[in-house]
Amino acid sequence: MPPLKAIALSLHFCAWIAQGSPNVSANTPAAPAAPAKSKKMVIILAVVVLLVVAGGAAAWFLLANRHHAEEGEEGAPKQQAQQSAAPKTPPTFLPLENMVVNLADPGGDRFAQIGITLELADAKTEASVKQYLPSIRSGILMLVSQRSSEELLGREGKEKLAADIRREVSKPLGFTVPKPRKARAPNPDDEEEEEAPRPRADTNPVRQVLFSSFIIQ
Repeated sequence: MPPLKAIALSLHFCAWIAQGSPNVSANTPAAPAAPAKSKKMVIILAVVVLLVVAGGAAAWFLLANRHHAEEGEEGAPKQQAQQSAAPKTPPTFLPLENMVVNLADPGGDRFAQIGITLELADAKTEASVKQYLPSIRSGILMLVSQRSSEELLGREGKEKLAADIRREVSKPLGFTVPKPRKARAPNPDDEEEEEAPRPRADTNPVRQVLFSSFIIQ
């Protein structure tokens, strides 16, 4: 039963108790007056019933609001998951010709054969990169020739080279790739830790540099 209807019925019941039964005829001889104590007990009983019904109605409202709030909290992650699952535009891959580069090892007898594929945002970016491809290849050759075989054998060296190549490819397109900030050693004198800067949205159409082959001899 809805709580408002229950409260209305309780009020009607209290009024009925206070006024007496409406079916008593006017010609019926009046019954002896009930003791004042009995009438007081009836009023107390009616008040108790009203309080119980009002408390039940309040509990019903609280539980209903809590249920709706929980449904809202559960629905938000589902909506976010659906948005994240929305299909994105597939990237465009531009493979470059393999490069053979002498490395900066002592004696100059070490070289690297590298296959590079650029992951680009779309075909429009691919057309722009092709317009500057001669200067881009020259810049990549200069970057690789400054490395030693020891630097390029490790994963960290390859990742750094990929980041530098991405920066080189982005220059003629008018985009800059910020260099990664070095982590500062913690200072015991600092009372409060500095809040880490928020990452900026990356709008560079050159998404990443992939190595299709990497041979060092």
